[in-house]
Amino acid sequence: MSKELLIVFVKNIKLGKVKTRLAKAIGDEGAFQVYKHLVELTEKAIEGVNTTKHVYFSDSIIDEKWQKTSKFVQKGADLGEKMKNSFKNGQKQGFSKIVLIGSDLPKISPEIIQKGFDELEKNEVVFGPAEDGGYYLVGMTKAHFCIFENKVWSTDSLLEETLAELNEKKIQYSLLEMLNDIDTVEDLRKSELNELFKY
Repeated sequence: MSKELLIVFVKNIKLGKVKTRLAKAIGDEGAFQVYKHLVELTEKAIEGVNTTKHVYFSDSIIDEKWQKTSKFVQKGADLGEKMKNSFKNGQKQGFSKIVLIGSDLPKISPEIIQKGFDELEKNEVVFGPAEDGGYYLVGMTKAHFCIFENKVWSTDSLLEETLAELNEKKIQYSLLEMLNDIDTVEDLRKSELNELFKY
């Protein structure tokens, strides 16, 4: 069995339930179409990564999607707890290098994901910083679950506060290139998807 595990967090694509901040500007149908496209881009990107994959759905497992992956439902009171539980599950199954990504990144690629695994050769933690102050990728080789605890999610200081905590604990980490994830209509307008979805 590969010692590497890629975890993908994905929302069940339901009208009115995805990209709610984006939907305020472009409507539920628009947000639905944008997120559907982002999920397809994520599916394509992970096909190019040769490792074990676990996909975690927000509500219920969709069997016909995400072929050649093990599928689970996210469990936890908030995003941090859900991510922590998915890492715990991976570690329990014997994986020593675990990388987690979301599914709202127009520029996600097999190369970026692979870079996350490569960085874990020399550091215990890796992040892919997002332009909004959060992160689109997190990976680790040890159970540094403080990353997921006592955090206010979806704030522009999330990564900064997380890194300050790791520095304080003297936990080594590395950073990948910054990417834009799509949460608002402003994100959409400055992304590669602007030509496809003109809002």
